Amino acid sequence: MRAVQIREFGGPEVVQVRDLPDPVPAPSEVLVEVARSGVNFADSLLREDGYIASATLPLIPGGEVTGRTPDGRRVAAMIERGGYAERVAVPAAHAFPVPDGLDDVEAVALLAQGLTAWWLVHHTARVQPGDSVVVHAAAGGVGSLAIQLARLRGATRVIAVAGTQEKRDVATSLGADATVDPSADDLTAELIAANAGTPVDAVLEMTGGRVTDQSLAALAPFGRLAFYGMASRIEPEKVSLRALQRRSATVSGFWLMHAFARPELLEKAYAELATLVVAGELRVIHGGDYAMSEVRRVHEDLRTRNTIGKLVLDPST
Repeated sequence: MRAVQIREFGGPEVVQVRDLPDPVPAPSEVLVEVARSGVNFADSLLREDGYIASATLPLIPGGEVTGRTPDGRRVAAMIERGGYAERVAVPAAHAFPVPDGLDDVEAVALLAQGLTAWWLVHHTARVQPGDSVVVHAAAGGVGSLAIQLARLRGATRVIAVAGTQEKRDVATSLGADATVDPSADDLTAELIAANAGTPVDAVLEMTGGRVTDQSLAALAPFGRLAFYGMASRIEPEKVSLRALQRRSATVSGFWLMHAFARPELLEKAYAELATLVVAGELRVIHGGDYAMSEVRRVHEDLRTRNTIGKLVLDPST
């Protein structure tokens, strides 16, 4: 099969398409003929050996695929590695049925990014009706879905944070009530101003550094900050428990891999997301459908941070 393999850590130049042996499924796995492979920012961190989980070379990147099983079932599946390939063996428990009406890009987008957005809104940040919610990286795969899910959950004000006017416009089109530029000198003040002058109830944050620090300072009493990534690779300041107590605030972390200990809940979440998309209540932003032979270009695009929505690879090209 054709697959993308990394044999050394580095920039986009280290991702190369190679001919590799077909995978052999274990008894608990199912073989998937891949229609689309999801591309995520985490893949670029893995490529540089900067991801939260350590990596061993050589490796095939890619943690999400959609395609068909040998018996013709259409599935979408999360895996640890190996998604940038024509075929992949996936745990049968993590292969979710894909309903009619969901295209391949949508099917992949609802995996790592859709499930993360769902978990953040429903569990980690515990968004409630009437809440004000800040969504960072609002035009990205997670953020673009989180805006809509927060609104569906009953949030009365959604504040989108994004680095360009184009991205802020996308966030507005998805239902954000206000937008903020993360480069603002006083991000705390900008977030509070965007919430009609009052502190915010929930923040979904994946940047790190001062963005995390100043977002935390914008929380209202009983506010929640859900931290699910550190794209800047800059650690935030240490959180003072006493300072949290003074505002009855909560800071929590989330990594989707831990959620796979609860496969029944993830399957339920995936089915719920798929139903919303098919019904027209949730919109997936198609950010780019790349040939697998263009894998270096998609990684270059990731590095520029100018991408919007969901990026995928087509292994057949």
